[in-house]
Amino acid sequence: MTALRDRFPAPAVMGIVNVTPDSFSDGGDFLDPDAAVAHALTLAAEGADLLDIGGESTRPGSDPVSADEELRRVIPVIERLSAATDVPISVDTMKAAVAEAAVAAGASFVNDVTALRHDPGMAAVVARSGAALCLMHMLGEPKTMQRDPRYGDVVADVAGFLRDRVEHAVACGVDRERISVDPGIGFGKTLEHNLALIRRFDELELVGCPVLVGVSRKRFLGAITGADEHARGPATLAACLALARRGAWMLRVHEVAPVRQALAVQAAIEAPA
Repeated sequence: MTALRDRFPAPAVMGIVNVTPDSFSDGGDFLDPDAAVAHALTLAAEGADLLDIGGESTRPGSDPVSADEELRRVIPVIERLSAATDVPISVDTMKAAVAEAAVAAGASFVNDVTALRHDPGMAAVVARSGAALCLMHMLGEPKTMQRDPRYGDVVADVAGFLRDRVEHAVACGVDRERISVDPGIGFGKTLEHNLALIRRFDELELVGCPVLVGVSRKRFLGAITGADEHARGPATLAACLALARRGAWMLRVHEVAPVRQALAVQAAIEAPA
């Protein structure tokens, strides 16, 4: 398989498709498979490099769902998308059974917010399937992660965790060239923790894998601007541009077109004269 940096040149854009009733920003909008597929194809047309399909909300305070329910939500969408577009498909799941079925249905990327800690069978599924893998940092679990999160040094702690999880994945047979990492903005972090991770992004790059970052519409942007989640588009763009300037490999966003436009303008301004 081609190395991730070659397959998805930076700054790449991942489009979010939440097939859930309770995601923090778009819960219920795309629960119907027809709506989810139509939205994903719109994101693809707008320039998404990767489509991330998720059937279980991991917003702060969310409750888990069964593997059967998650499969019911995501597999029909992935099957239809794999037949309708050449844009690669990611499955956002922490469950090995869901990842395995999703890859069989056409996904080629597994986005695990628990970094292989939730399901002991996940590493073997990824290694055997040849799918790419994203390992994310999360303090605790979605239900409790925002209850007074504390770190010694958040950037050093997150980087160390990600480094350890990468080595674990490699030891389980996952090709290092297929692994990316995500610092988990908003997953067990305060406003200052999130800002520190963005400001000191170069330290995350020392992990040695491409770094995917999701800031789209997140609560810390609302803490800065006062805007609710549906009015955080401009704040999302500002954060995405700051991350791209710092070397982020992939940006995970709800709205692809504005991010693509902003990145194009930034690239034109910063190109050598």
